Amino acid sequence: MSTTVEDQLISAAEQLRDESGRLRFRLPVAHVYNPLEYAWEPHEQYLRKFGGGRKRVLFVGMNPGPFGMMQTGVPFGEIRAVREWMKIDGKVVPPEKQHVKAKILGFECPRSEVSGRRLWGLFEERFGAPKNFFAEHFVANYCPLAFLEAGGANYAAERFNKATSERLHKVCDKHLKAVIAALDPEWVIGVGGFAAGRLREVVPERKVGQILHPSPACPAANRDWVGTVTRQLRELGVWK
Repeated sequence: MSTTVEDQLISAAEQLRDESGRLRFRLPVAHVYNPLEYAWEPHEQYLRKFGGGRKRVLFVGMNPGPFGMMQTGVPFGEIRAVREWMKIDGKVVPPEKQHVKAKILGFECPRSEVSGRRLWGLFEERFGAPKNFFAEHFVANYCPLAFLEAGGANYAAERFNKATSERLHKVCDKHLKAVIAALDPEWVIGVGGFAAGRLREVVPERKVGQILHPSPACPAANRDWVGTVTRQLRELGVWK
């Protein structure tokens, strides 16, 4: 019996969850969060609800943000977008080991993830209902893990040494290939330079593009990010 695209995505995510959960990291990484473990229910809802069928465009981000996917289990998972726009509100069971400055509150988190607010806000503004966006588009993250230093600061995945990067990339590359094989997109778009770089490395045979990352830590993103990204996608030929 053939499996659906949603089933393929869920199977790939389960494998990514388990394999990434077995990785170990040295200082300065003091805490590792894996939302595919403690926020699996909303993540599976996201895949089941929106992952069906072939997609023309796949957007790929880097890894979970503190008030987005770390809380909701959904890529760029800004809480209002996930709960009110996507109508996803699955159970989140906070992990036992947490940093005091990075508590997992799930959908009760009062903070808004700026990157997710910008990204999903653009898609909502342009497409209206989620079904219109997800008919041809999907959003995934390259790495499911979030890394924190002892003081609570985020540790960016691109800062790992070669040996650690290779171990992490081996797990994440396999998942990325599985997602692309299941969705068979015409375009794969890296949200930011790191994701675009991994796409060019992993699937050079695909049409790879890059858009400006929506993080407020990127100065250019704070100057009409929506207009900039819309123009980038039009220039690539992804959007008309």
